[in-house]
Amino acid sequence: MMNNQLLPADRVDVTILVDNYLDIFVPPATPVDRRLPFDPGRLLFAEHGFSCLVRVFSGEKEYTILLDTGLSPDCLFHNVHELGLDLSATEAVVLSHGHFDHIGGLMAFLSSAPRKVPLVLHPDAFLQRRMKSPATGIVDLPQIDAVALQSAGADLYQRKEPSTLAEGHLLVTGEVERTTSFERGMPGMEALIDGRWVVDPILDDQALVINIQDKGLVVISGCAHAGIINTVEYAKKITGISTVHAVLGGFHLTGPAFEPIIRPTIDEMKRIDPDYILPMHCTGWNAINGFAREMPGKFILNTVGTTYRF
Repeated sequence: MMNNQLLPADRVDVTILVDNYLDIFVPPATPVDRRLPFDPGRLLFAEHGFSCLVRVFSGEKEYTILLDTGLSPDCLFHNVHELGLDLSATEAVVLSHGHFDHIGGLMAFLSSAPRKVPLVLHPDAFLQRRMKSPATGIVDLPQIDAVALQSAGADLYQRKEPSTLAEGHLLVTGEVERTTSFERGMPGMEALIDGRWVVDPILDDQALVINIQDKGLVVISGCAHAGIINTVEYAKKITGISTVHAVLGGFHLTGPAFEPIIRPTIDEMKRIDPDYILPMHCTGWNAINGFAREMPGKFILNTVGTTYRF
């Protein structure tokens, strides 16, 4: 089922099922985004979470992968219903990492699936975790239960290394190599490892990569806790492909702790020079506006329910 060779695809359609932002009046802005027609009777939900349905096309074949499941099953399944989508054809679920705003609909999805579903995740996604800050004190985070997942119908594939799905047409990066000087993870995160609470580097953070024939890589991140620049550069390294067609998903640049790295992140993304840049979810207002201002011909404002065809 899995190997490390990424084969080119004819196209990929990415439908945003869950994201932080919804604007029903945003029109299509580029050849790649397909917005829902305005319909006052069809209301989608937004929430602090992320999920997208990825459909990869090669020749006569179509492959369907679900990346993350948002913060809540209510939002995920409501939007799926309103979009007229059928998740029963989903061939595998990939977790970008084990945080609560990406796993919220997972158990409900597995329980509703007509068969066992491969679930691809890094082993550290199962860690017991907490957030600690002067403002909030210690906040325990929901933990993924492997036994419960298997009982609900998950076929677990725990991988640290890169692997492929969709008969080699979609790559899961596995643990991302961290090379930039400024992307240093998420302050205040701790994990219980060997009986001790220690700084959590969130090594389970991973992304999806598709190579579109004659266009280049499409990189889809959940939160990019490894750093979105690290993620894209690692995707280039493990595929041997230097051209980047699109980068989309959460870049985790929101909040005071990440303000200092917005500037170098945008500078490096301009150097990478993707055809399209679509910051979502945890990227934050300041960073999203920075990308919009400095990469105007490439930036696309996402809104829940949009399908991007690359």
